[in-house]
Amino acid sequence: MEALFKNFFLALSSNRMLNKMAKRWGLRFGAHRVVAGQTIEEAIATVKKLNEQGLVCTLDHLGEFIFSEEEAQQATDDCIRTLEAMAASEVDCNLSLKLTQLGLDISEQLCMNNMTKILEMASKHHNFVRIDMEDYAHNQMTLELLRELRIKYRNVGTAIQAYLYKSEQDVRALGRDRVNLRLVKGAYKESPKVAFPNKADVDENFKKLIALQLKSGVYTAIATHDDQIIAYVKELEKQFGYSRDQFEFQMLYGIRTQTQLMLAKEGYTMRVYVPFGNDWYGYFMRRLAERPANVAFVLKGLIKK
Repeated sequence: MEALFKNFFLALSSNRMLNKMAKRWGLRFGAHRVVAGQTIEEAIATVKKLNEQGLVCTLDHLGEFIFSEEEAQQATDDCIRTLEAMAASEVDCNLSLKLTQLGLDISEQLCMNNMTKILEMASKHHNFVRIDMEDYAHNQMTLELLRELRIKYRNVGTAIQAYLYKSEQDVRALGRDRVNLRLVKGAYKESPKVAFPNKADVDENFKKLIALQLKSGVYTAIATHDDQIIAYVKELEKQFGYSRDQFEFQMLYGIRTQTQLMLAKEGYTMRVYVPFGNDWYGYFMRRLAERPANVAFVLKGLIKK
Protein backbone atom coordinates (compact mmCIF):
# COMPACT_ATOMS: atom_id res chain seq x y z
CA MET A 1 0.00 0.00 0.00
CA GLU A 2 2.82 2.40 0.91
CA ALA A 3 4.53 1.71 -2.44
CA LEU A 4 1.30 2.44 -4.34
CA PHE A 5 0.87 5.65 -2.38
CA LYS A 6 4.42 6.75 -3.15
CA ASN A 7 4.18 5.86 -6.84
CA PHE A 8 0.91 7.77 -7.17
CA PHE A 9 2.38 11.06 -5.95
CA LEU A 10 5.64 10.55 -7.83
CA ALA A 11 3.63 10.14 -11.02
CA LEU A 12 1.75 13.34 -10.26
CA SER A 13 5.04 15.17 -9.63
CA SER A 14 6.09 14.76 -13.27
CA ASN A 15 2.73 15.76 -14.79
CA ARG A 16 3.54 18.84 -16.87
CA MET A 17 -0.07 19.96 -17.29
CA LEU A 18 -0.68 19.96 -13.52
CA ASN A 19 2.63 21.74 -12.98
CA LYS A 20 1.57 24.47 -15.41
CA MET A 21 -1.80 24.84 -13.68
CA ALA A 22 -0.14 24.99 -10.25
CA LYS A 23 1.85 28.08 -11.26
CA ARG A 24 -1.48 29.89 -11.66
CA TRP A 25 -2.93 28.56 -8.41
CA GLY A 26 -0.35 30.08 -6.08
CA LEU A 27 0.62 28.14 -2.97
CA ARG A 28 -2.43 25.95 -2.41
CA PHE A 29 -3.43 22.74 -0.64
CA GLY A 30 -0.94 23.10 2.21
CA ALA A 31 2.08 23.82 0.00
CA HIS A 32 2.81 26.94 2.07
CA ARG A 33 3.74 24.60 4.94
CA VAL A 34 6.83 23.40 3.07
CA VAL A 35 7.46 26.22 0.55
CA ALA A 36 8.62 29.57 1.96
CA GLY A 37 6.67 31.88 -0.32
CA GLN A 38 6.89 32.77 -3.98
CA THR A 39 9.27 35.75 -3.91
CA ILE A 40 12.89 36.28 -2.90
CA GLU A 41 11.72 38.78 -0.30
CA GLU A 42 9.44 36.22 1.34
CA ALA A 43 12.23 33.62 1.29
CA ILE A 44 14.78 35.97 2.86
CA ALA A 45 12.29 36.91 5.61
CA THR A 46 11.87 33.21 6.39
CA VAL A 47 15.63 32.63 6.46
CA LYS A 48 16.09 35.55 8.87
CA LYS A 49 13.59 34.01 11.28
CA LEU A 50 15.31 30.62 11.07
CA ASN A 51 18.74 32.20 11.62
CA GLU A 52 17.38 33.91 14.74
CA GLN A 53 16.47 30.45 16.06
CA GLY A 54 20.03 29.21 15.59
CA LEU A 55 19.43 27.47 12.26
CA VAL A 56 21.46 27.99 9.09
CA CYS A 57 19.81 27.59 5.69
CA THR A 58 20.09 26.85 2.01
CA LEU A 59 17.71 28.54 -0.42
CA ASP A 60 16.34 26.81 -3.50
CA HIS A 61 14.48 28.80 -6.15
CA LEU A 62 12.22 26.01 -7.38
CA GLY A 63 12.05 25.24 -11.07
CA GLU A 64 11.40 22.24 -13.31
CA PHE A 65 10.44 21.47 -16.91
CA ILE A 66 12.77 23.99 -18.61
CA PHE A 67 12.41 23.80 -22.41
CA SER A 68 14.05 26.94 -23.77
CA GLU A 69 17.26 28.93 -23.43
CA GLU A 70 15.15 31.90 -22.30
CA GLU A 71 13.70 29.90 -19.40
CA ALA A 72 17.17 28.66 -18.44
CA GLN A 73 18.47 32.23 -18.50
CA GLN A 74 15.57 33.34 -16.31
CA ALA A 75 16.38 30.59 -13.80
CA THR A 76 20.04 31.64 -13.85
CA ASP A 77 19.08 35.26 -13.22
CA ASP A 78 16.85 34.14 -10.34
CA CYS A 79 19.76 32.27 -8.74
CA ILE A 80 22.05 35.29 -9.12
CA ARG A 81 19.44 37.61 -7.59
CA THR A 82 19.03 35.15 -4.72
CA LEU A 83 22.77 35.22 -4.03
CA GLU A 84 22.73 39.01 -4.13
CA ALA A 85 19.75 39.18 -1.78
CA MET A 86 21.44 36.82 0.68
CA ALA A 87 24.57 38.97 0.67
CA ALA A 88 22.63 42.22 1.06
CA SER A 89 20.60 40.87 3.98
CA GLU A 90 23.65 39.16 5.56
CA VAL A 91 21.73 35.96 6.27
CA ASP A 92 23.56 32.70 7.01
CA CYS A 93 22.48 30.81 3.93
CA ASN A 94 23.79 28.91 0.90
CA LEU A 95 22.21 28.30 -2.50
CA SER A 96 20.85 25.02 -3.87
CA LEU A 97 19.85 24.47 -7.48
CA LYS A 98 19.09 21.86 -10.13
CA LEU A 99 21.02 21.68 -13.39
CA THR A 100 17.89 21.02 -15.44
CA GLN A 101 16.74 24.50 -14.34
CA LEU A 102 19.81 25.91 -16.04
CA GLY A 103 19.30 24.13 -19.36
CA LEU A 104 21.04 20.76 -18.93
CA ASP A 105 18.44 19.03 -21.12
CA ILE A 106 18.88 21.66 -23.83
CA SER A 107 22.68 21.84 -23.96
CA GLU A 108 25.43 20.85 -21.55
CA GLN A 109 27.43 23.89 -22.66
CA LEU A 110 24.47 26.19 -21.96
CA CYS A 111 24.19 24.70 -18.50
CA MET A 112 27.93 25.05 -17.91
CA ASN A 113 27.83 28.71 -18.95
CA ASN A 114 24.93 29.42 -16.62
CA MET A 115 26.57 27.59 -13.70
CA THR A 116 29.76 29.58 -14.27
CA LYS A 117 27.83 32.86 -13.95
CA ILE A 118 26.25 31.65 -10.71
CA LEU A 119 29.53 30.44 -9.22
CA GLU A 120 31.24 33.70 -10.11
CA MET A 121 28.57 35.58 -8.13
CA ALA A 122 28.77 33.08 -5.27
CA SER A 123 32.57 33.47 -5.17
CA LYS A 124 32.21 37.25 -5.09
CA HIS A 125 30.07 36.93 -1.96
CA HIS A 126 32.07 34.04 -0.44
CA ASN A 127 29.10 31.71 -0.66
CA PHE A 128 28.62 28.02 -1.47
CA VAL A 129 26.41 26.42 -4.13
CA ARG A 130 24.94 22.93 -3.84
CA ILE A 131 23.92 21.10 -7.01
CA ASP A 132 20.93 18.95 -6.09
CA MET A 133 20.89 15.51 -7.64
CA GLU A 134 17.90 14.74 -9.83
CA ASP A 135 16.72 11.46 -11.36
CA TYR A 136 19.06 8.71 -12.53
CA ALA A 137 18.98 9.90 -16.14
CA HIS A 138 20.79 13.08 -15.03
CA ASN A 139 23.08 11.52 -12.44
CA GLN A 140 26.26 10.93 -14.42
CA MET A 141 25.88 14.14 -16.41
CA THR A 142 25.68 16.04 -13.13
CA LEU A 143 28.84 14.43 -11.75
CA GLU A 144 30.78 15.06 -14.94
CA LEU A 145 29.74 18.71 -15.05
CA LEU A 146 30.63 19.07 -11.36
CA ARG A 147 34.14 17.74 -11.94
CA GLU A 148 34.63 20.21 -14.77
CA LEU A 149 33.38 23.11 -12.66
CA ARG A 150 35.68 22.20 -9.78
CA ILE A 151 38.76 22.72 -11.96
CA LYS A 152 38.20 26.43 -11.29
CA TYR A 153 35.61 26.64 -8.49
CA ARG A 154 35.89 25.01 -5.06
CA ASN A 155 32.70 26.54 -3.66
CA VAL A 156 30.46 23.94 -5.27
CA GLY A 157 29.31 20.50 -4.18
CA THR A 158 26.51 18.09 -4.91
CA ALA A 159 24.15 15.52 -3.40
CA ILE A 160 24.46 11.74 -3.50
CA GLN A 161 21.42 9.48 -3.23
CA ALA A 162 21.69 6.37 -1.04
CA TYR A 163 19.11 4.42 -3.02
CA LEU A 164 21.40 4.11 -6.06
CA TYR A 165 23.75 1.13 -6.33
CA LYS A 166 26.47 3.34 -7.82
CA SER A 167 26.54 5.81 -4.94
CA GLU A 168 29.20 4.05 -2.86
CA GLN A 169 31.59 4.21 -5.82
CA ASP A 170 30.68 7.87 -6.36
CA VAL A 171 31.25 8.81 -2.71
CA ARG A 172 34.69 7.16 -2.75
CA ALA A 173 35.69 8.99 -5.94
CA LEU A 174 34.29 12.35 -4.82
CA GLY A 175 35.93 11.92 -1.43
CA ARG A 176 39.32 11.65 -3.13
CA ASP A 177 38.51 14.92 -4.88
CA ARG A 178 37.52 16.53 -1.53
CA VAL A 179 33.98 17.34 -2.65
CA ASN A 180 31.54 18.64 -0.04
CA LEU A 181 28.61 16.21 -0.27
CA ARG A 182 24.99 16.28 0.80
CA LEU A 183 23.97 12.68 1.50
CA VAL A 184 20.28 11.86 1.01
CA LYS A 185 18.14 8.75 0.68
CA GLY A 186 16.62 9.82 -2.65
CA ALA A 187 13.15 10.97 -3.69
CA TYR A 188 12.64 9.86 -7.32
CA LYS A 189 11.06 6.70 -8.68
CA GLU A 190 13.85 4.55 -10.13
CA SER A 191 14.15 1.09 -11.66
CA PRO A 192 15.37 -1.76 -9.43
CA LYS A 193 18.07 -2.18 -12.08
CA VAL A 194 19.76 0.97 -10.72
CA ALA A 195 18.31 1.48 -7.25
CA PHE A 196 17.62 -0.53 -4.11
CA PRO A 197 13.87 -1.33 -4.12
CA ASN A 198 13.66 -2.01 -0.38
CA LYS A 199 13.76 0.72 2.26
CA ALA A 200 15.87 -1.37 4.65
CA ASP A 201 18.60 -1.69 2.02
CA VAL A 202 18.49 2.05 1.32
CA ASP A 203 18.86 2.77 5.04
CA GLU A 204 21.87 0.48 5.35
CA ASN A 205 23.52 2.01 2.30
CA PHE A 206 22.83 5.48 3.67
CA LYS A 207 24.70 4.57 6.85
CA LYS A 208 27.58 3.18 4.80
CA LEU A 209 27.85 6.38 2.75
CA ILE A 210 27.77 8.57 5.86
CA ALA A 211 30.56 6.53 7.46
CA LEU A 212 32.64 6.67 4.26
CA GLN A 213 32.32 10.41 3.81
CA LEU A 214 33.04 11.19 7.47
CA LYS A 215 36.07 8.90 7.44
CA SER A 216 37.42 10.73 4.37
CA GLY A 217 37.60 13.91 6.43
CA VAL A 218 35.64 15.85 3.81
CA TYR A 219 32.71 18.01 4.92
CA THR A 220 29.53 15.96 5.16
CA ALA A 221 25.92 17.18 5.09
CA ILE A 222 23.55 14.48 6.35
CA ALA A 223 20.05 15.21 5.07
CA THR A 224 17.59 13.15 7.08
CA HIS A 225 14.45 13.31 9.21
CA ASP A 226 15.06 9.76 10.48
CA ASP A 227 15.78 9.49 14.21
CA GLN A 228 17.70 6.24 13.70
CA ILE A 229 20.04 7.89 11.20
CA ILE A 230 20.53 10.88 13.50
CA ALA A 231 21.40 8.53 16.37
CA TYR A 232 23.81 6.65 14.08
CA VAL A 233 25.67 9.87 13.21
CA LYS A 234 25.91 10.80 16.88
CA GLU A 235 27.35 7.37 17.63
CA LEU A 236 29.96 7.75 14.88
CA GLU A 237 30.83 11.16 16.29
CA LYS A 238 31.33 9.66 19.74
CA GLN A 239 33.18 6.55 18.56
CA PHE A 240 35.66 8.26 16.23
CA GLY A 241 35.81 11.73 17.75
CA TYR A 242 34.65 13.56 14.65
CA SER A 243 34.59 17.33 15.03
CA ARG A 244 31.21 19.00 14.69
CA ASP A 245 32.90 21.40 12.29
CA GLN A 246 33.21 18.48 9.86
CA PHE A 247 29.52 17.75 9.37
CA GLU A 248 26.01 19.12 9.61
CA PHE A 249 22.46 17.85 9.70
CA GLN A 250 19.97 19.03 7.10
CA MET A 251 16.18 18.92 7.08
CA LEU A 252 13.45 20.33 4.89
CA TYR A 253 11.63 23.53 5.74
CA GLY A 254 8.38 22.83 7.57
CA ILE A 255 9.20 19.24 8.49
CA ARG A 256 10.23 18.16 12.03
CA THR A 257 10.84 21.74 13.14
CA GLN A 258 11.16 20.82 16.82
CA THR A 259 13.86 18.27 16.02
CA GLN A 260 15.70 20.93 14.02
CA LEU A 261 15.69 23.28 17.01
CA MET A 262 16.74 20.50 19.37
CA LEU A 263 19.78 19.59 17.26
CA ALA A 264 20.80 23.26 17.04
CA LYS A 265 20.53 23.60 20.83
CA GLU A 266 22.70 20.50 21.21
CA GLY A 267 25.44 22.35 19.35
CA TYR A 268 25.12 20.74 15.92
CA THR A 269 25.05 22.74 12.71
CA MET A 270 21.44 22.33 11.58
CA ARG A 271 20.76 23.54 8.04
CA VAL A 272 17.20 24.00 6.79
CA TYR A 273 16.54 23.46 3.08
CA VAL A 274 14.20 26.35 2.19
CA PRO A 275 12.46 26.19 -1.20
CA PHE A 276 10.55 29.12 -2.70
CA GLY A 277 9.05 30.26 -5.98
CA ASN A 278 5.91 29.69 -8.03
CA ASP A 279 7.20 26.45 -9.59
CA TRP A 280 6.41 24.53 -6.38
CA TYR A 281 4.24 21.71 -7.70
CA GLY A 282 6.82 18.97 -8.44
CA TYR A 283 8.67 19.58 -5.18
CA PHE A 284 5.45 19.43 -3.17
CA MET A 285 4.28 16.20 -4.79
CA ARG A 286 7.61 14.51 -3.95
CA ARG A 287 7.25 15.59 -0.32
CA LEU A 288 3.79 13.98 -0.25
CA ALA A 289 5.27 10.80 -1.71
CA GLU A 290 7.90 10.69 1.03
CA ARG A 291 5.60 11.25 4.01
CA PRO A 292 1.96 10.09 4.09
CA ALA A 293 1.35 12.51 6.99
CA ASN A 294 1.89 15.40 4.59
CA VAL A 295 -1.28 14.46 2.73
CA ALA A 296 -3.16 15.98 5.67
CA PHE A 297 -1.95 19.37 4.41
CA VAL A 298 -3.65 18.74 1.08
CA LEU A 299 -6.88 17.53 2.63
CA LYS A 300 -7.08 20.60 4.89
CA GLY A 301 -6.43 22.82 1.89
CA LEU A 302 -9.16 21.19 -0.14
CA ILE A 303 -11.68 21.47 2.70
CA LYS A 304 -10.98 25.19 3.04
CA LYS A 305 -11.49 25.89 -0.68
